[in-house]
Amino acid sequence: MSCPPAELLKKCESFAATWRAYRATPSFEQFVEFAITLSSFAEFLHGKGLSGLNQLSRDLEQQALALFGDDDTHPISPAAMAELDSRVASLSSRITAYLDAASRPIEERRAAVETPAAADLSSGRRIWFVAEQMAPWQELITQLGYFGIQVNHYAWATLPPDGDEPTSLVIDIAGVPAGEWTERIKALRARFAASNMVGLSISADFHGMQSALVAGCDFCFPRGTALPAIVAKLLELNDSEEEAPFRVLVVEDSITAIKLIQRALDENGVESLAISHPGDALDALKRYQPDLILMDMYMPGCTGVEAARVIRQHAEFLSVPIVYLSGETDVALQVEALRLGGDHFLTKPFNPVILNAVVQSKIERYRLLRRSMFHDSLTGLLNHTSTKQKLDTVVSQALGDRGEIAVAMIDIDHFKRVNDSYGHPVGDQVIRSLAWLLRRRLRKTDIVGRYGGEEFLVGLPNTNAEQAHTVLDRIRRDFGQINHPFNETWFNTSFSSGIAAFPDILTGEGLIKAADEALYDAKRGGRNRVIMYQG
Repeated sequence: MSCPPAELLKKCESFAATWRAYRATPSFEQFVEFAITLSSFAEFLHGKGLSGLNQLSRDLEQQALALFGDDDTHPISPAAMAELDSRVASLSSRITAYLDAASRPIEERRAAVETPAAADLSSGRRIWFVAEQMAPWQELITQLGYFGIQVNHYAWATLPPDGDEPTSLVIDIAGVPAGEWTERIKALRARFAASNMVGLSISADFHGMQSALVAGCDFCFPRGTALPAIVAKLLELNDSEEEAPFRVLVVEDSITAIKLIQRALDENGVESLAISHPGDALDALKRYQPDLILMDMYMPGCTGVEAARVIRQHAEFLSVPIVYLSGETDVALQVEALRLGGDHFLTKPFNPVILNAVVQSKIERYRLLRRSMFHDSLTGLLNHTSTKQKLDTVVSQALGDRGEIAVAMIDIDHFKRVNDSYGHPVGDQVIRSLAWLLRRRLRKTDIVGRYGGEEFLVGLPNTNAEQAHTVLDRIRRDFGQINHPFNETWFNTSFSSGIAAFPDILTGEGLIKAADEALYDAKRGGRNRVIMYQG
């Protein structure tokens, strides 16, 4: 499953407990607690990729927010109470059933499946492919296999009646009667609480896409979609890398307000650091590196606008979102505050659900911006500058720890010939394929960057040259097996690599230079090989 069962169970019990507390004491304050916890739970399910459960929680959240109101509207009507109670119980029951199925031993789950599994079902990256005809998709399955993703195929009639859930469920509606495919998707969505659902062969018109999404698909591709686009989405959905928690710097002189803000943020898994004086903001920003600043408008000796203007004088903090919190209701003053460095304005007393929605949306956009600054747009890997900086950091740590580092330079063989023969879009896809393969096969702690053009740099901490050679040579062999599509045919290509190691060479720049020399030795030796630097 996408997250530890104990963590999911704890979150579910917390959300259900706040509902029980509201039923016992149906006050507005208690309903706020329920709404905050429910919103947090929905974000948690989304972050863990539990798509079906997330949809159910979002529907429940929308119903709860429609009843939010104020002190005068609570308790809610008996009919509304009964409806919410039923939906809370339904969601909790669905989660319990999912946890029960996921926690059963693998052997027991297999015994419930009539169709034999193709491989070990304990794999964390697994796709179930539902289609009447698999022949058109064999190339897709082969490509996914190179990236370590297991695919089990089922016809509609042979889909196992019970069992654990795959990471993704891919549904090809080709051959399904026009009046049936949406109902089949709905049935699968009702059964699979966690899986991402991807629809294939969907009509490209608005109605077709809308019907697929409403029925339960998370993503859909129309007939004729290029294979690389589908592979890219499935690789993205099966990426196990988790994002670091959101971090917020709270600048607020009221201890009571700080506690309320931090409590609301904590409920949604957002980390925070609070300071009571804006004069400490620059030091806190450098030390804490937040994704967003929540700033009170009026504090002794300094307004929030004045503090924001000071912060914006520093280039490294120019793009950090600043959200003002204040009782100020003068629209002209709010507009002026936004013009002088702010990004959003929330009035006190704040709605904690709205606060978290604003915070999370701003941080998501901020992280996308930062990612575009430090990562290569084509591959999503670190860019040239970021790769070198990260390597220098790792080398500095190794100097103190007396550790080992292996550095490899990789270059796609005869890449100019690929561009000339098949065109630059196909060449870009070849580059992306190697980037995906490197990310899949290497550790999260490893450095993987696009150094330039068709060249990649890899840094492997706690790894010697011989170990690096074994790993990269295996990746080289698998990369050579990938079929890159072109019109009605396909082609293969290869890469060459050179490896250098720390502590034989003691600087990041020196390691890159030595690995580059070994790379050229590999090219002079006939390409499609991995060579270690000899000194």
